[in-house]
Amino acid sequence: ERTLVVGGGITGIQAALELADAGYPVTLVEREPSIGGHMAQLDKTFPTLDCSACILTPKMVAVGQHPNIQLLTYSEVEGVSGHVGNFVARIRKKARYIAEQLCTGCAICQEKCPIQVVDDVFEAGLGYRKVVYTPFPQAVPKTPVIDRKNCVYFQRGKC
Repeated sequence: ERTLVVGGGITGIQAALELADAGYPVTLVEREPSIGGHMAQLDKTFPTLDCSACILTPKMVAVGQHPNIQLLTYSEVEGVSGHVGNFVARIRKKARYIAEQLCTGCAICQEKCPIQVVDDVFEAGLGYRKVVYTPFPQAVPKTPVIDRKNCVYFQRGKC
């Protein structure tokens, strides 16, 4: 039996960690390339003005390394069937166009990418990112994603 946690923001991260620490195998599904949610975009938390990254980053790392947590980023729940105590979830994993098993997170592919686009997600349209990118420096997992819509290779067959 597995537990399914949908959403890799701070609440989903905390739920997954508590369930996993209690001995339950957990599958954490996040639709974005990295866990962290909106809290990863914030500098401080309200009302204490604590450092967001100081709270969030250790929890993200713990999720990525926890033996009881299966992390499925860049994935979405397509449907759920079954009944109480016996649910089956159908999950669709989007293509990163990067070999996750081979990627070390070195960022060389990002450095080599010649194309920059407006970052309308993490930077809210105020900054730029490469077409090969990780959403932010502390991203978990560290595996980048290729933005197929803006990638010259996918449009013309060569970079």
